[in-house]
Amino acid sequence: MSAQPSQGELPGMPAPLYAASPSKLLAFLDCPRRYRLQYLDRPAPEKRRQRAHTSLGNAVHNALRDWWDLPERTPAAGAGLVDRAWIDVGFRDGQQSREWRERMRAAVSAYLVDVDPVRQPAGIERTVSFVSGDLRMSGRVDRLDDRDGELVVVDYKTSRVPPTDDDARTSLALGLYAAAVWKMFRRRTLRVELHHVPSGTVAAHEHTPESLTRKVEQARSIARDARRADLDFIELGEASALFPPRPGPLCGWCDLRAHCPEGQAAGPEKSDWAALEERAPV
Repeated sequence: MSAQPSQGELPGMPAPLYAASPSKLLAFLDCPRRYRLQYLDRPAPEKRRQRAHTSLGNAVHNALRDWWDLPERTPAAGAGLVDRAWIDVGFRDGQQSREWRERMRAAVSAYLVDVDPVRQPAGIERTVSFVSGDLRMSGRVDRLDDRDGELVVVDYKTSRVPPTDDDARTSLALGLYAAAVWKMFRRRTLRVELHHVPSGTVAAHEHTPESLTRKVEQARSIARDARRADLDFIELGEASALFPPRPGPLCGWCDLRAHCPEGQAAGPEKSDWAALEERAPV
């Protein structure tokens, strides 16, 4: 695969903004090789087909999104939306798909019992963004609640194991979303929550302005390294040494391992439905 041609910059002009999302930054942090394959190589290498846990997660997210558009927002109606949104891809067989669809119907219904249907969120799957220095960050918030004059970032989770408060505290994505929401809405946004739909568990963290600043600085630091690597790729293509693979447990789940010999050598590939039986990486 070849590098994309560079575009000249006029002397004295500031460097263009580095456009990123939390997932893009974390891809570079976790494995520069995967980052190159996903974001730089052209033509883009083909990914493996979608796994069952991704199909399940997308269906639940879509059902919880569409619930707010219903004229009658009831838990039973939410369960019905799971049927409509269900994606029958990646499961071992039809029986496994049906079993998990029923589980998610029950989980969504139970979760919505504690959601006030009248209290409209401030945002549903709202795209948020901010610019800090030469970084332009954007992402999408599952739900944005208005509580007591402050905004709260809510992210839905459907993994096998419920997240913890420490997961909420350390999440780069949640911190960046909160910073973006505060800047866009000009309203205090410090609380972030991970809502685990299957268990009804809520993991939460109350940031401070200082801790959000640290999240933004962390993102800028990753972005600086990624930009440096991008420029090296423009010059050298696949010969660039700035995209080393990082073989490890994540390689078994990687959608691009077919294009990475080191990833293939790290261990066997996980089955399409493996995350339904064990904990998948977040």
